[in-house]
Amino acid sequence: MQQLLTPDYYHYEWAAISSAFCDSNGDAVVIWDDGEQLKCHPLWLRENAPGPGGIDPRSKENDLNIVDLDLETRIENVSIKNGALVVHFEPEGRQATFHPGWLRHIADGEHQPFALLPEPRIWTSADFVEPPTHDGPTVLASDEALAAWLDDLLRYGLARLIRLPITQEIVELVGNRIGVLRDSNFGMTWHVSVDIDPNSTANTNVELPAHSDLPSRETPPGFQLLHCQENTAHGGQSTMTDGLAVVDYLELNEPEVLEILTSRQWTFFNRDSSQDHRWTGPIIDKGDGRVPWTFRAFHPVRGFPAMAAEEVSDAYSAMQRLGYVANSDELQIRYQFTPGDLVAFDNRRVLHGRESFDATAGVRRLRGTYLDSDEVYSRVRVLRRQLTNTTQSKTFSVTGEDNYA
Repeated sequence: MQQLLTPDYYHYEWAAISSAFCDSNGDAVVIWDDGEQLKCHPLWLRENAPGPGGIDPRSKENDLNIVDLDLETRIENVSIKNGALVVHFEPEGRQATFHPGWLRHIADGEHQPFALLPEPRIWTSADFVEPPTHDGPTVLASDEALAAWLDDLLRYGLARLIRLPITQEIVELVGNRIGVLRDSNFGMTWHVSVDIDPNSTANTNVELPAHSDLPSRETPPGFQLLHCQENTAHGGQSTMTDGLAVVDYLELNEPEVLEILTSRQWTFFNRDSSQDHRWTGPIIDKGDGRVPWTFRAFHPVRGFPAMAAEEVSDAYSAMQRLGYVANSDELQIRYQFTPGDLVAFDNRRVLHGRESFDATAGVRRLRGTYLDSDEVYSRVRVLRRQLTNTTQSKTFSVTGEDNYA
């Protein structure tokens, strides 16, 4: 089968097109045997035409300067050749052939941001008592094992590795196995242990109720990794709650509370001797429907009510209800960190915390890092591509001739 240039590095099955025509608006309409259709605007097709002045075969990116695109471009006619779409553009007089599998993946919505990612599954303490667990050394050595671990991480919002070495650099090693680490005022990686002069409540031995990290940032970190290096302390169980389960509960039982949590604005801040971070938003940000919800459950970081004075009392009442629900036995799981464990979780979805512990009768020492969600999503997509395709989408034919068509 002829290999046609596509604007990416995926290998597409040859989903032969059965028919195509131009509609009354001048768009190309592509039809497959199963009835699926795709309507293609002439400017979009021209921009993605393979070859010079379109998709560069070296970078697979577009080398057409938008100011050079003729906005009067129209489709003179369309035809099918060996199942591929052939388009003749005027007034340029250019003919281009488009890979039917590439067009089909757009028709199926597989180009959308979350199309190739696992569907989230909402969980409570009735579903499991500990995070989904995978073998750490295997995940470090095998892309298949890494993909399985990351699938659980995206599906449930948390996943654990066990039997990892107890060394300082492990959290960075695992993080780099996924993508680029996210820096913060705490550093690229940071410790969680009892400090004499802490700049965070995390570095004390007190209880930490369910919360998310860095709500004072415009975009809080997407994912957090915590690696246990030592734990001989009495107490200090870690806690996790699925924020989506909290939303489900509130939607069903206390919708007025959820409305307040998603609409009333707070100014979150994180200030120490060398930092001053601030951001305003609701405690639960529903986004715009195209991105995951962001939970800014902000204990121990505080916030200023950024709302009318008469709305403040109800806002505090709703925030208190969030605390009760998120820390309830029905929703929250509790587990003990063992040296060599590493837990990863979605910081904008899963609310984490810990019970208090006796710092005089043992040591509890963790090391952590953050990653942006983009890094995790990208890694999962690339792993899916590499593990499901035996060959990459080729730029050139087997004869060595450019298939610009």
